[in-house]
Amino acid sequence: MTVPTISLNDGTTIPQLGFGVFKVDPDETERIVSDALEVGYRHIDTAAVYGNEVGVGRAIEKSGIPRDELYVTTKLWNSDQGTQSAFDAIDLSLEKLGLEHVNLYLIHWPRPDLDKYVESWLALEEIQRSGKATSIGVSNFHENHLDRLLAETTVVPAVDQVELHPTFAQAPLREYLASKGIHTEAWGPLGQGKYDLFGLPAIADAAAAHGVSPAQVVIRWHLQKGIIVFPKSNSRERMAENFDVFGFELSGEQMGAIDALDAGNRVGADPEAARF
Repeated sequence: MTVPTISLNDGTTIPQLGFGVFKVDPDETERIVSDALEVGYRHIDTAAVYGNEVGVGRAIEKSGIPRDELYVTTKLWNSDQGTQSAFDAIDLSLEKLGLEHVNLYLIHWPRPDLDKYVESWLALEEIQRSGKATSIGVSNFHENHLDRLLAETTVVPAVDQVELHPTFAQAPLREYLASKGIHTEAWGPLGQGKYDLFGLPAIADAAAAHGVSPAQVVIRWHLQKGIIVFPKSNSRERMAENFDVFGFELSGEQMGAIDALDAGNRVGADPEAARF
């Protein structure tokens, strides 16, 4: 099964469907990522603060999959924002991952109260020039954060990874990002289990119509909207199910019904207020 790729603004490509390891137990990460790679995932999304980069690296090493067939993302944590601290952070992440470079390095949160995200972005530009990260981007950035970044720096982020699911579809932000040539990535694409997403009629009805699970419908909705998406699961069976989303297509009517679920329902932290 071939996962579609999306062309980024720096001339590289990224697999549109990846596997996320947020809240994956570090002691279980190697097994879980190994399962994901065996299922077929080739895009792994981790972060320094997850504490599981070592397990991701071990799974990659033991997989035997050529490095150029894998896409690995990690992220700069808030306490490491700044120039030298960002340089140190990428080196530590690479050491833990056992890699010479990551495909994508992100500023994890803007933390406007720290007022270091512009300085940190300039450090990421240098990290990209050094070859330690092929592409660079941001996560959880709002339009105002990006407006400032674009005004004060030279490299346009390749992606912005944000909370995104059917009841929090982020349509204005996605439109803004597209206008700047920045691709949208979704974290928490299944709502993180914080509301009954799968019981909503628009999703349940589409699942019944196609003979697939509600989760498969939601992932397919993301894909058809051109969003880069990272479902996560500790279950190999569920991983395989979440990967099996290329044998059906939602109709325009079904897409519209899911679009209509958007209610501004943020279930994660607000980037303007986050202080962790």
